[in-house]
Amino acid sequence: MSYQKIIDENCEIGFEGAFWIQFVQELTNVAASQIFVLTDTNTKRDCLPLFDVKFPNNLTYKEICIPAGEEHKTLDTCIKVWQALSDAGADRKSLLINLGGGVVCDLGGFVATTYMRGIKWINIPTTLLSMVDASIGGKTGVDFHNLKNIIGIIRDPYLVGIEPAFLKTLSFRERRSGFAEMLKHALLTDKEHWSGLQNIDLENIESIKDYIYKSILVKHSIVSQDREENGLRKQLNFGHTIGHAIESYFLKNNKPVLHGEAVAAGMLIELKLSTDSLSFPLETFQSIEQFLLKTFGKISIKEDAIEEIINILAFDKKNEKGKINFVLLHAFGKPQIDFNLTNTRIEQAIRYYKKL
Repeated sequence: MSYQKIIDENCEIGFEGAFWIQFVQELTNVAASQIFVLTDTNTKRDCLPLFDVKFPNNLTYKEICIPAGEEHKTLDTCIKVWQALSDAGADRKSLLINLGGGVVCDLGGFVATTYMRGIKWINIPTTLLSMVDASIGGKTGVDFHNLKNIIGIIRDPYLVGIEPAFLKTLSFRERRSGFAEMLKHALLTDKEHWSGLQNIDLENIESIKDYIYKSILVKHSIVSQDREENGLRKQLNFGHTIGHAIESYFLKNNKPVLHGEAVAAGMLIELKLSTDSLSFPLETFQSIEQFLLKTFGKISIKEDAIEEIINILAFDKKNEKGKINFVLLHAFGKPQIDFNLTNTRIEQAIRYYKKL
Protein backbone atom coordinates (compact mmCIF):
# COMPACT_ATOMS: atom_id res chain seq x y z
CA MET A 1 0.00 0.00 0.00
CA SER A 2 1.24 3.47 -0.86
CA TYR A 3 0.92 5.71 2.16
CA GLN A 4 -0.23 9.25 1.59
CA LYS A 5 -0.92 12.18 3.82
CA ILE A 6 -4.40 12.50 5.26
CA ILE A 7 -5.67 16.00 5.88
CA ASP A 8 -7.67 15.69 9.09
CA GLU A 9 -9.39 19.09 9.37
CA ASN A 10 -6.46 21.44 10.10
CA CYS A 11 -4.05 18.59 10.82
CA GLU A 12 -1.89 16.51 8.50
CA ILE A 13 -1.15 12.86 9.25
CA GLY A 14 2.07 11.52 7.74
CA PHE A 15 3.45 7.98 7.53
CA GLU A 16 6.93 6.49 8.02
CA GLY A 17 9.82 8.02 6.08
CA ALA A 18 7.63 10.59 4.35
CA PHE A 19 6.53 11.85 7.74
CA TRP A 20 10.07 12.50 8.97
CA ILE A 21 10.87 14.55 5.87
CA GLN A 22 7.67 16.50 6.42
CA PHE A 23 8.48 16.80 10.15
CA VAL A 24 11.81 18.50 9.50
CA GLN A 25 10.19 20.86 6.99
CA GLU A 26 7.40 21.78 9.38
CA LEU A 27 9.82 22.49 12.23
CA THR A 28 11.43 25.05 9.95
CA ASN A 29 8.04 26.47 8.90
CA VAL A 30 6.81 26.85 12.47
CA ALA A 31 9.94 28.72 13.57
CA ALA A 32 9.15 27.95 17.20
CA SER A 33 10.71 30.10 19.89
CA GLN A 34 11.35 26.89 21.86
CA ILE A 35 10.65 23.22 21.22
CA PHE A 36 9.60 20.88 24.02
CA VAL A 37 9.27 17.10 23.83
CA LEU A 38 6.87 15.41 26.24
CA THR A 39 7.62 11.77 27.04
CA ASP A 40 6.79 9.34 29.80
CA THR A 41 9.32 7.14 31.56
CA ASN A 42 8.78 4.32 29.06
CA THR A 43 9.02 6.37 25.86
CA LYS A 44 12.00 8.29 27.21
CA ARG A 45 13.83 4.98 27.53
CA ASP A 46 12.54 3.16 24.45
CA CYS A 47 11.52 5.76 21.85
CA LEU A 48 13.47 8.95 22.44
CA PRO A 49 16.70 7.45 20.95
CA LEU A 50 14.93 6.86 17.60
CA PHE A 51 13.39 10.32 17.76
CA ASP A 52 16.82 11.85 18.38
CA VAL A 53 18.15 10.26 15.20
CA LYS A 54 15.39 11.95 13.20
CA PHE A 55 15.51 15.32 14.94
CA PRO A 56 17.39 18.05 12.99
CA ASN A 57 20.96 18.66 14.15
CA ASN A 58 20.56 22.41 13.82
CA LEU A 59 17.69 22.56 16.34
CA THR A 60 17.43 21.80 20.04
CA TYR A 61 14.60 20.78 22.33
CA LYS A 62 13.89 20.59 26.03
CA GLU A 63 12.47 17.36 27.40
CA ILE A 64 9.61 17.05 29.88
CA CYS A 65 9.05 13.56 31.29
CA ILE A 66 6.01 12.32 33.17
CA PRO A 67 5.43 8.96 34.92
CA ALA A 68 4.02 6.22 32.68
CA GLY A 69 0.53 4.82 33.23
CA GLU A 70 -3.14 5.73 33.06
CA GLU A 71 -3.11 6.53 36.78
CA HIS A 72 -0.99 9.59 35.96
CA LYS A 73 -3.40 10.98 33.36
CA THR A 74 -4.61 13.63 35.78
CA LEU A 75 -4.78 17.37 36.34
CA ASP A 76 -1.93 17.01 38.86
CA THR A 77 0.32 15.82 36.05
CA CYS A 78 -0.91 18.65 33.82
CA ILE A 79 0.06 21.14 36.52
CA LYS A 80 3.58 19.73 36.57
CA VAL A 81 3.88 20.02 32.78
CA TRP A 82 2.44 23.55 32.77
CA GLN A 83 4.94 24.42 35.50
CA ALA A 84 7.82 22.96 33.51
CA LEU A 85 6.80 25.01 30.47
CA SER A 86 6.48 28.15 32.55
CA ASP A 87 9.80 27.61 34.32
CA ALA A 88 11.50 27.22 30.94
CA GLY A 89 10.00 30.46 29.68
CA ALA A 90 7.71 28.88 27.10
CA ASP A 91 5.70 31.49 25.22
CA ARG A 92 2.85 31.38 22.70
CA LYS A 93 5.30 30.63 19.87
CA SER A 94 6.59 27.50 21.61
CA LEU A 95 5.97 24.02 20.18
CA LEU A 96 5.19 20.88 22.17
CA ILE A 97 5.90 17.46 20.65
CA ASN A 98 4.04 14.58 22.30
CA LEU A 99 6.14 11.43 21.94
CA GLY A 100 4.21 8.58 23.51
CA GLY A 101 1.05 6.57 23.77
CA GLY A 102 -2.52 7.60 24.49
CA VAL A 103 -1.77 9.16 27.86
CA VAL A 104 1.00 11.36 26.48
CA CYS A 105 -0.99 12.35 23.37
CA ASP A 106 -4.23 13.08 25.26
CA LEU A 107 -2.62 14.87 28.18
CA GLY A 108 -0.02 16.66 26.08
CA GLY A 109 -2.68 17.92 23.69
CA PHE A 110 -4.75 19.22 26.60
CA VAL A 111 -1.72 20.93 28.13
CA ALA A 112 -0.80 22.55 24.82
CA THR A 113 -4.29 23.75 23.97
CA THR A 114 -4.70 25.40 27.39
CA TYR A 115 -1.20 26.81 27.98
CA MET A 116 -1.32 30.54 27.17
CA ARG A 117 -4.67 29.83 25.49
CA GLY A 118 -3.02 27.51 23.05
CA ILE A 119 0.36 26.63 21.59
CA LYS A 120 1.03 24.37 18.60
CA TRP A 121 1.68 20.71 19.24
CA ILE A 122 2.64 17.63 17.25
CA ASN A 123 1.61 14.08 18.10
CA ILE A 124 4.07 11.27 17.43
CA PRO A 125 2.23 8.20 18.79
CA THR A 126 4.40 5.29 19.84
CA THR A 127 1.77 2.64 20.63
CA LEU A 128 -0.63 0.87 18.30
CA LEU A 129 -3.55 2.22 20.34
CA SER A 130 -2.45 5.83 20.01
CA MET A 131 -1.63 5.43 16.29
CA VAL A 132 -5.13 4.29 15.37
CA ASP A 133 -7.07 6.25 17.97
CA ALA A 134 -5.72 8.69 20.56
CA SER A 135 -3.43 10.77 18.34
CA ILE A 136 -6.05 11.65 15.70
CA GLY A 137 -9.48 13.23 15.72
CA GLY A 138 -8.60 16.17 17.97
CA LYS A 139 -9.78 14.81 21.32
CA THR A 140 -7.58 15.81 24.23
CA GLY A 141 -8.12 15.41 27.95
CA VAL A 142 -7.46 13.76 31.27
CA ASP A 143 -9.22 11.53 33.77
CA PHE A 144 -10.82 13.00 36.88
CA HIS A 145 -11.60 11.02 40.04
CA ASN A 146 -10.90 7.86 38.03
CA LEU A 147 -13.51 8.78 35.40
CA LYS A 148 -12.06 8.40 31.92
CA ASN A 149 -11.40 11.53 29.84
CA ILE A 150 -13.99 13.55 31.74
CA ILE A 151 -12.07 16.82 31.34
CA GLY A 152 -10.85 17.86 27.91
CA ILE A 153 -11.35 19.76 24.70
CA ILE A 154 -11.50 18.98 20.98
CA ARG A 155 -8.65 20.73 19.21
CA ASP A 156 -6.37 19.57 16.40
CA PRO A 157 -2.64 19.03 16.68
CA TYR A 158 -0.52 20.75 14.06
CA LEU A 159 0.78 17.46 12.70
CA VAL A 160 0.59 13.73 13.45
CA GLY A 161 3.33 11.29 12.49
CA ILE A 162 2.89 7.51 12.27
CA GLU A 163 6.14 5.56 12.58
CA PRO A 164 5.45 1.79 12.82
CA ALA A 165 9.04 1.16 13.94
CA PHE A 166 8.01 2.33 17.41
CA LEU A 167 5.81 -0.75 17.69
CA LYS A 168 8.96 -2.83 18.14
CA THR A 169 9.33 -1.32 21.61
CA LEU A 170 5.94 -2.66 22.76
CA SER A 171 5.07 -5.84 24.60
CA PHE A 172 2.62 -8.20 22.94
CA ARG A 173 -0.01 -7.16 25.49
CA GLU A 174 0.35 -3.49 24.52
CA ARG A 175 0.05 -4.29 20.80
CA ARG A 176 -3.01 -6.39 21.52
CA SER A 177 -4.54 -3.46 23.39
CA GLY A 178 -4.33 -1.29 20.27
CA PHE A 179 -5.68 -4.16 18.18
CA ALA A 180 -9.01 -3.83 20.04
CA GLU A 181 -9.58 -0.38 18.54
CA MET A 182 -8.77 -1.74 15.08
CA LEU A 183 -11.38 -4.46 15.58
CA LYS A 184 -13.88 -1.78 16.62
CA HIS A 185 -13.24 0.08 13.37
CA ALA A 186 -13.90 -3.13 11.45
CA LEU A 187 -17.20 -3.75 13.24
CA LEU A 188 -18.23 -0.22 12.29
CA THR A 189 -17.44 -0.82 8.61
CA ASP A 190 -17.86 -4.30 7.10
CA LYS A 191 -17.18 -8.02 7.34
CA GLU A 192 -14.36 -7.82 4.80
CA HIS A 193 -12.37 -5.48 7.05
CA TRP A 194 -13.07 -7.75 10.02
CA SER A 195 -11.99 -10.84 8.08
CA GLY A 196 -8.72 -9.17 7.09
CA LEU A 197 -7.89 -8.44 10.71
CA GLN A 198 -8.24 -12.13 11.59
CA ASN A 199 -5.01 -12.77 9.70
CA ILE A 200 -2.88 -10.15 11.46
CA ASP A 201 0.22 -11.37 13.24
CA LEU A 202 0.77 -8.91 16.09
CA GLU A 203 4.41 -9.95 16.24
CA ASN A 204 4.94 -8.86 12.63
CA ILE A 205 5.05 -5.09 12.10
CA GLU A 206 4.62 -5.43 8.33
CA SER A 207 1.34 -7.32 8.72
CA ILE A 208 -0.02 -4.57 10.95
CA LYS A 209 1.09 -1.56 8.93
CA ASP A 210 -1.57 -1.53 6.21
CA TYR A 211 -4.34 -1.91 8.75
CA ILE A 212 -3.04 1.02 10.79
CA TYR A 213 -3.68 3.12 7.70
CA LYS A 214 -7.12 1.57 7.18
CA SER A 215 -8.11 2.24 10.79
CA ILE A 216 -7.07 5.87 10.50
CA LEU A 217 -9.12 6.16 7.29
CA VAL A 218 -12.18 4.77 9.10
CA LYS A 219 -11.81 7.22 11.97
CA HIS A 220 -11.02 10.12 9.65
CA SER A 221 -14.08 9.41 7.51
CA ILE A 222 -16.34 9.58 10.56
CA VAL A 223 -14.68 12.46 12.39
CA SER A 224 -14.49 14.68 9.30
CA GLN A 225 -18.30 14.61 9.10
CA ASP A 226 -18.96 15.30 12.78
CA ARG A 227 -16.11 17.10 14.49
CA GLU A 228 -17.91 17.93 17.74
CA GLU A 229 -19.58 14.52 18.21
CA ASN A 230 -23.14 15.73 17.81
CA GLY A 231 -24.23 12.59 15.99
CA LEU A 232 -22.26 10.41 13.58
CA ARG A 233 -19.00 10.50 15.56
CA LYS A 234 -20.75 8.94 18.55
CA GLN A 235 -20.50 5.55 16.84
CA LEU A 236 -16.77 5.53 17.64
CA ASN A 237 -17.82 5.02 21.25
CA PHE A 238 -18.94 1.47 20.49
CA GLY A 239 -17.52 -0.80 23.20
CA HIS A 240 -16.44 2.20 25.24
CA THR A 241 -19.50 2.84 27.40
CA ILE A 242 -19.11 -0.45 29.25
CA GLY A 243 -15.37 -0.57 28.49
CA HIS A 244 -14.62 2.78 30.16
CA ALA A 245 -16.71 1.81 33.19
CA ILE A 246 -14.74 -1.43 33.56
CA GLU A 247 -11.47 0.43 33.07
CA SER A 248 -12.46 3.09 35.64
CA TYR A 249 -13.52 0.43 38.17
CA PHE A 250 -10.20 -1.40 38.03
CA LEU A 251 -8.24 1.86 38.02
CA LYS A 252 -10.09 3.00 41.13
CA ASN A 253 -9.28 -0.30 42.83
CA ASN A 254 -5.57 -0.09 41.92
CA LYS A 255 -5.78 -3.07 39.56
CA PRO A 256 -5.60 -1.28 36.20
CA VAL A 257 -6.36 -3.12 32.98
CA LEU A 258 -5.21 -1.87 29.60
CA HIS A 259 -7.64 0.28 27.64
CA GLY A 260 -7.91 -2.21 24.78
CA GLU A 261 -8.58 -5.07 27.16
CA ALA A 262 -11.48 -3.15 28.71
CA VAL A 263 -12.78 -2.14 25.26
CA ALA A 264 -12.67 -5.77 24.08
CA ALA A 265 -14.81 -6.72 27.09
CA GLY A 266 -17.04 -3.72 26.40
CA MET A 267 -17.52 -4.71 22.76
CA LEU A 268 -18.46 -8.25 23.71
CA ILE A 269 -20.98 -7.06 26.30
CA GLU A 270 -22.43 -4.42 23.99
CA LEU A 271 -22.69 -6.97 21.17
CA LYS A 272 -24.67 -9.17 23.56
CA LEU A 273 -26.95 -6.19 24.18
CA SER A 274 -27.14 -5.69 20.40
CA THR A 275 -28.19 -9.30 19.90
CA ASP A 276 -30.86 -9.04 22.59
CA SER A 277 -32.14 -5.55 21.71
CA LEU A 278 -31.50 -5.01 17.99
CA SER A 279 -31.45 -8.54 16.60
CA PHE A 280 -27.74 -8.47 15.76
CA PRO A 281 -27.30 -11.90 14.10
CA LEU A 282 -26.74 -14.53 16.78
CA GLU A 283 -24.40 -16.67 14.68
CA THR A 284 -22.26 -13.63 13.86
CA PHE A 285 -22.20 -12.64 17.55
CA GLN A 286 -21.06 -16.11 18.59
CA SER A 287 -18.24 -16.04 16.03
CA ILE A 288 -17.07 -12.61 17.21
CA GLU A 289 -17.38 -13.67 20.84
CA GLN A 290 -15.11 -16.67 20.25
CA PHE A 291 -12.50 -14.52 18.52
CA LEU A 292 -12.51 -11.83 21.22
CA LEU A 293 -12.19 -14.41 24.00
CA LYS A 294 -9.43 -16.25 22.14
CA THR A 295 -7.52 -13.02 21.51
CA PHE A 296 -8.05 -11.11 24.75
CA GLY A 297 -9.16 -13.67 27.30
CA LYS A 298 -11.66 -12.50 29.87
CA ILE A 299 -11.43 -9.87 32.61
CA SER A 300 -12.42 -11.36 35.94
CA ILE A 301 -15.32 -9.33 37.33
CA LYS A 302 -16.33 -10.14 40.89
CA GLU A 303 -19.94 -10.14 42.00
CA ASP A 304 -19.65 -6.98 44.07
CA ALA A 305 -18.07 -5.14 41.11
CA ILE A 306 -21.17 -5.34 38.90
CA GLU A 307 -23.21 -2.76 40.81
CA GLU A 308 -20.25 -0.40 41.03
CA ILE A 309 -19.56 -0.68 37.28
CA ILE A 310 -23.21 0.19 36.58
CA ASN A 311 -22.96 3.14 39.00
CA ILE A 312 -19.88 4.39 37.13
CA LEU A 313 -21.91 4.31 33.90
CA ALA A 314 -24.05 7.13 35.34
CA PHE A 315 -21.04 9.47 35.01
CA ASP A 316 -20.28 8.63 31.37
CA LYS A 317 -19.77 11.90 29.47
CA LYS A 318 -22.00 10.67 26.62
CA ASN A 319 -25.07 10.57 28.87
CA GLU A 320 -27.91 13.06 28.45
CA LYS A 321 -30.57 13.98 31.03
CA GLY A 322 -29.55 11.12 33.26
CA LYS A 323 -29.92 8.49 30.54
CA ILE A 324 -27.03 6.17 29.70
CA ASN A 325 -26.42 6.33 25.96
CA PHE A 326 -25.07 3.21 24.28
CA VAL A 327 -23.85 2.53 20.77
CA LEU A 328 -25.20 -0.83 19.63
CA LEU A 329 -25.05 -2.60 16.27
CA HIS A 330 -27.82 -3.88 14.00
CA ALA A 331 -25.12 -5.55 11.89
CA PHE A 332 -21.61 -4.88 10.61
CA GLY A 333 -21.43 -1.22 9.65
CA LYS A 334 -24.91 -0.41 10.97
CA PRO A 335 -24.56 1.25 14.37
CA GLN A 336 -27.41 2.63 16.47
CA ILE A 337 -26.35 5.62 18.57
CA ASP A 338 -28.01 6.98 21.72
CA PHE A 339 -29.66 3.68 22.60
CA ASN A 340 -31.05 3.64 26.15
CA LEU A 341 -31.17 0.50 28.27
CA THR A 342 -32.43 -0.29 31.74
CA ASN A 343 -29.95 -1.15 34.48
CA THR A 344 -31.51 -4.62 34.57
CA ARG A 345 -30.63 -5.26 30.90
CA ILE A 346 -27.11 -3.92 31.43
CA GLU A 347 -26.63 -6.11 34.49
CA GLN A 348 -27.82 -9.18 32.59
CA ALA A 349 -25.28 -8.58 29.83
CA ILE A 350 -22.42 -8.08 32.30
CA ARG A 351 -23.43 -11.28 34.08
CA TYR A 352 -23.44 -13.08 30.73
CA TYR A 353 -19.84 -11.97 30.20
CA LYS A 354 -18.92 -12.84 33.78
CA LYS A 355 -20.11 -16.42 33.32
CA LEU A 356 -18.31 -17.09 30.02
